[in-house]
Amino acid sequence: MEAIIEKILSFLLSIGGKIIAAILVLIVGHLIIKYVTKLISKSKINSKVDITVKKFMDNFINIALYCILIISVIAILGIPMASIVAVLGSAGLAIGLALQGALSNIAGGIMLIIFKPFAAGDYVDAGGCSGTVDSIGLFYTVIMTVDNKRITIPNSNITSGKVVNYSCEDNRRVDIAFTVAYGSDMAKVKSVILDVINSNDKALKTPEPFVRISNHLDSAVEISTRTWCRSADYWDVFFDITEGVNKAFEENGIQIPFPQMDVHVKQ
Repeated sequence: MEAIIEKILSFLLSIGGKIIAAILVLIVGHLIIKYVTKLISKSKINSKVDITVKKFMDNFINIALYCILIISVIAILGIPMASIVAVLGSAGLAIGLALQGALSNIAGGIMLIIFKPFAAGDYVDAGGCSGTVDSIGLFYTVIMTVDNKRITIPNSNITSGKVVNYSCEDNRRVDIAFTVAYGSDMAKVKSVILDVINSNDKALKTPEPFVRISNHLDSAVEISTRTWCRSADYWDVFFDITEGVNKAFEENGIQIPFPQMDVHVKQ
């Protein structure tokens, strides 16, 4: 019994030092990683990088440093690295098969950083959602909708679908269609609409506004307008022109029709 106790004590003494050292390395390493990531985040070089790339690289560096720390702790505990590599290889294969979606999200995040279809602050249609890009992470992209909802979209959904970026160009075209009654003075209608567009300070004069008859509907004639403006002024121009034309039609006696049907009865 004494021999068994001595063996247990010697084993605990031999492994106890390694465990204490591993715990100390884990604690110190955690503090160092926090300091290094904070230092990198506030560095002058990092401040010049695009906010999207900055957040992505911060996450990537943080994960890489923690992986190095875990390997160091395993080495201190005296576990053979050959066995660890074999276990990690087998586990990596199993995890890779189980986490295909997560790995595809990482690949999607890398593609978004490299090809840059959009950046933080852009208004986009992506992954079936519309909103302003808040951040791009390793696995997910966060979009804020106009009604202040936070939507988290897997990166693979974005890279595998169509992305529409409304903010990447300086100017956008505002397309609005109006309807007027048959028999209206079309020259006067177009003149009234052009006056409303030209009086809008946010509407660009070049290219020139476009106002033409585009369709003959069942109960109305459709007038299509195309007005260029700065991307940031899109919705202001859209609503101002819509409201301005409606008011101008009322002032000039131009009728905005509603669906109707004429019935002729034969005796």
